[in-house]
Amino acid sequence: MRTDHEALLVVHRPARAGTAPELLVLLRTGEDGYWHLVAGGIEEGESPGEAARRELEEETGLVPPALDAIPLELGYRRPDGAWITLHAFAAAAPAGWEPVLNDEHHEYRWCDEAAALALLEYPEPRAALAHVARALEEVA
Repeated sequence: MRTDHEALLVVHRPARAGTAPELLVLLRTGEDGYWHLVAGGIEEGESPGEAARRELEEETGLVPPALDAIPLELGYRRPDGAWITLHAFAAAAPAGWEPVLNDEHHEYRWCDEAAALALLEYPEPRAALAHVARALEEVA
């Protein structure tokens, strides 16, 4: 059973020499398809980190050695009025790694921050992605 919490992941991989790290965005399948990040509901009894790992593997095939929690308070109101709390994480993918998409998405792109922000539809994924991009700049 789904809870009123969701996991949201910003996947990044190392930059090529002289470029910013690449950030993964996914195009949702369906008539109302939109660009998004890896995301999904947290099941009853599942921690946010466990849900994030499960969603990441299901949607892209990536099993990262570690996830980094993103210290942002994020959430949104569903059309039925329920408040959904988002638990955001960052996951590093190896250089050259490409996702294997499940049926939830039919296209992906590796982008720099500006291109990813331009594609993403909703403010919460944009905020998480911008936070990760800033953090990656600081360690570069």
